[in-house]
Amino acid sequence: MSERPAQPRREGPTTLELAARVVAGSDREHPADGVLREVLRTARGVSPDKARRVSEAVFAYFRWRGWVDRQAPLETQLRTALECRRAYAEAPGSFADADLLSRAVPAWVKEHVEVTPAWVRSLQQEPVLWLRARPGQGRALAAELGECRAAGGGCLADALEYRGTSDLFRTPAFQGGGFEIQDLHSQAVGWVCDPQPGETWWDACAGEGGKTLHLSDLMQNRGLIWASDVAEWRLRRLKLRARRAGVFNYRLAHWEGTERLPTRTRFDGVLVDAPCSNLGTWGRNPHARWTTRPEDVQELAALQARLLAHAAPAVKPGGRLVYAVCTVTAAETVSRAAAFVEAHPTLRRERLRDPVEAGKADQADLFLRSDARRANGMYVAVWRRGNCA
Repeated sequence: MSERPAQPRREGPTTLELAARVVAGSDREHPADGVLREVLRTARGVSPDKARRVSEAVFAYFRWRGWVDRQAPLETQLRTALECRRAYAEAPGSFADADLLSRAVPAWVKEHVEVTPAWVRSLQQEPVLWLRARPGQGRALAAELGECRAAGGGCLADALEYRGTSDLFRTPAFQGGGFEIQDLHSQAVGWVCDPQPGETWWDACAGEGGKTLHLSDLMQNRGLIWASDVAEWRLRRLKLRARRAGVFNYRLAHWEGTERLPTRTRFDGVLVDAPCSNLGTWGRNPHARWTTRPEDVQELAALQARLLAHAAPAVKPGGRLVYAVCTVTAAETVSRAAAFVEAHPTLRRERLRDPVEAGKADQADLFLRSDARRANGMYVAVWRRGNCA
């Protein structure tokens, strides 16, 4: 009896097949990064290198979605997006400004932001992975990890651009609490806060604790930080991160942003890193460009106004209120700050120095621009309560 010829063994789904699953399953309720994690978790035999290539294909698709034929099969669309990614990396000038302005972001954005060629080009660049070393340990961490570049001198020496491909979460340095993965401009918010050892601070919208941990490092783990959020699961993750980082000068509290504050404590500083439309993260998270709606901007601006108004009474005389958002819309930045000034005359606006770009003049509205550094766009404003308030 003759044997059947051996059939070639299929080594699981291809990179483009996995990427197509992610794209097909991503929508407003299911962000692409979460779908990506789930697809990679359930797929069999996906190597770290293949997982990286799937991730690159997914985010290339959303970054270059304006250039693909949406009627074509998804794998064909993904190939087009990857070709755009390669072409832009090799010759950015081959893409005309007018083409980028019309295709890279949805049309409604022009009603809320000055859409410039520089901003749009920054969104089309591949994002940088920024690390925050523990204070004074930037040089040692760079030597240990390799393929790192410090952002500059001073405090910037502990902000490292990582250019390697290793799984950083598996490194002994990360497991031992030696660094956090944190965007450069997110780190800059902590430097603007400038908390001192022994002070008492409130991180009112702490999320999973990236800025809480940075405040603690700047305070040398001395004093006290109250960290609150509307989501209990985020606070549980903060607790795990703090344990790994060796941070212990904090307390957790659930807060829904109402007038009922989590504590009667009055603080040297309050940080309101408020929920926002996240336009400043569109370079890192291109999927959000196509799920964010114009009505989100107005709804979030109203929420930011409530959070600021309810948090402000917790600032003690002489203390500071720091407002930060990773967006660039006028309604959530300069307009929000101006409205707050008008409603709270006992709080005095402070002029700020950009901690990232030396030599810039002090300014009341601090925009940390993504087109100046390959980092998220951020806005920061600060007020100080008078000593007699």
